[in-house]
Amino acid sequence: MDLSQNATVKTVAILLLLAAITQPIYTALYLGAPEIDRQFLWGIEGLIFVLLAAFAGSALVMAKRDTLGFSAIAFAGVLNVVQVGVGLTQFSPFRAAAEANPELEGVAFSVVAFSFFGYNAAKILLGLAALAFGMARMKAGGKLLGGLTALVGAVAFVANTLVMMFGLEGFLPPPVAGGSGVLATLLLAICLFGRTNEA
Repeated sequence: MDLSQNATVKTVAILLLLAAITQPIYTALYLGAPEIDRQFLWGIEGLIFVLLAAFAGSALVMAKRDTLGFSAIAFAGVLNVVQVGVGLTQFSPFRAAAEANPELEGVAFSVVAFSFFGYNAAKILLGLAALAFGMARMKAGGKLLGGLTALVGAVAFVANTLVMMFGLEGFLPPPVAGGSGVLATLLLAICLFGRTNEA
């Protein structure tokens, strides 16, 4: 399959949009209906991130500019695959072990913390990509969308850096980092939909 750069970038934008939609749905189910099995939705997210890594990597190889942005998106996809994989394969066994033996509670929490470390690192990269593509959009004349994307990207970058550095129990509530990262992902997708040239 030989896709043009335009088609590849549009695919990246679609995948980012899907990621920005599925993550709030997962969070809403977790908070509002924890009895509902979310494994299928998490598996869909895993597939989205696998494809995102591949298509963003392809866009990076073909790009004549915006290489930092495409690189950040590709590696965010890879980190999110690891994060989803840890959640799908490790959370339940370690939770069950901690319930059977309370002394393992710290170990179970460390697995969750490791998963969120990857989650926040990926959000840092998506914030960086939003900042890069937002600034490029501003330079191309889209000052409102570009400026908003760059601003939210910068917020996501800083917020997720703080949570990654100081952990889930640090001074910044994790929802601020996650929420800004999701919004940066959404705006990034919109910016990429408007990127029409092959350069």
